[in-house]
Amino acid sequence: MTGRPPGVTEETTITAIRKTVTAAGCTVALLTTAAACGTVENLTAGQKVDRAVDRLGEQKSLSFGLDLDADAHTISALGGDADPDEALPPEAAKALSALHVDVSVKSKKPLADSGEKDLLGTSLKVSGADGVLAEFRVVGDFTYYRADMKALGRTMGFPMPSADDLPPSEKEMKKVLQGDWVKIDTKALEDAQNPAGGSKRAGGAGDIDAKTQKKILNAVATVIGRKVTFRTKDGADGVEHVVATGNFRALVTGVIAKLRPLQDNLPAGMELPTAKDLKGAPDKKVSVDFTLKNGDLRQIRIDLAALADAPKGSKLPLVLKLAEAGDVSAPKGATELPADKFPGAGPGTLGGGMLGGGEL
Repeated sequence: MTGRPPGVTEETTITAIRKTVTAAGCTVALLTTAAACGTVENLTAGQKVDRAVDRLGEQKSLSFGLDLDADAHTISALGGDADPDEALPPEAAKALSALHVDVSVKSKKPLADSGEKDLLGTSLKVSGADGVLAEFRVVGDFTYYRADMKALGRTMGFPMPSADDLPPSEKEMKKVLQGDWVKIDTKALEDAQNPAGGSKRAGGAGDIDAKTQKKILNAVATVIGRKVTFRTKDGADGVEHVVATGNFRALVTGVIAKLRPLQDNLPAGMELPTAKDLKGAPDKKVSVDFTLKNGDLRQIRIDLAALADAPKGSKLPLVLKLAEAGDVSAPKGATELPADKFPGAGPGTLGGGMLGGGEL
């Protein structure tokens, strides 16, 4: 990115984002799972979240919207005062303040009972200050993709290639650079990403069998049921807040210890963190606020400032909003591309290559 302060490299920027957002994501996942397991006995507040999560599974249409509810100045303080070189550069903070991620899914059956063949469509949309930056949809046998390359370039701080820059041999890529919808056979795309076939454990790459899933949920519930407290906050007009609180390092360390005996049953590449990795986990209390309306889960909110070395008193809320899914239908007029021409088709590059970020 241009205009980066001295000492702030792209690597430290990515590391700062990754450390905090990963920690926050783990916290939300752990506390949500604990409530949804139905074994939280310390307060009836946890049971309310349990029921709300069950009701999500009864729906056939669902969307998740994720963003940071903070301005660029607050986000730029993410690295804190301990190491000024890890502070986010202003342009990165500005981009993050406007960044919004939406995930939508529609199914023929209730989501809790749906398999891959039951899905009518899924989508992932990334938006910024200039509107939609990139969007993926999986409908039927095809994966669809579009991107606003100029907006992506402004957001990421460097120019993206244009259709005029392409040699004749890359004419298939013109539609991508022009921002038009393109599509690829999903199976062919998966084969292009994993040409060697990959190793398979627990029923296949990315799969976890039902028996292992139950063991994982039991392990998570056992730890968090002892270490997390749930309480309710007054609301109005059918709105109620349930707040789950626990020490982040204690939660993660306890859960990983319970999961380690299951390592051989996890998908290839899903390696658990080592004891050395866990020493770097924030030794801080963190709270997750679940917003319920008439019993339905509408929002999950966590303050990232509690996990980062942000200045005292800073607030950096990460907000996940839930609603019905938007449009996940197949776009009309999409141009089909061969798998080897699809951006990011190489191993490990699907998301990063398409967004202009190179390999993940």
